[in-house]
Amino acid sequence: MKKLTMKAYAVKHNLSVFNVIKMLKSGKLKSSIEEEEGKKTTYILLDDNIEKEVKKSIVPLDKYGDRTVREELKELREELRILKIDLEVLKKAVL
Repeated sequence: MKKLTMKAYAVKHNLSVFNVIKMLKSGKLKSSIEEEEGKKTTYILLDDNIEKEVKKSIVPLDKYGDRTVREELKELREELRILKIDLEVLKKAVL
């Protein structure tokens, strides 16, 4: 059975190390702890069935299509502007 460090696993699946740790603690991933050069290192044991489940649970970045960060930012700024206007209207209605 092949094994990877937590960091290597995170890089492989484009995840943060924090998310990998959460998956380990929740039991979604199998791991083993080995001592190397006086340090304890956690290795993730790779299993085909578990890998399939992990890939299903990861939300791909392509979900948002071909939109760029600038387009997303522009849309969010417009939504923020509308919300500020609504907030001002509600403040005036309450007072």
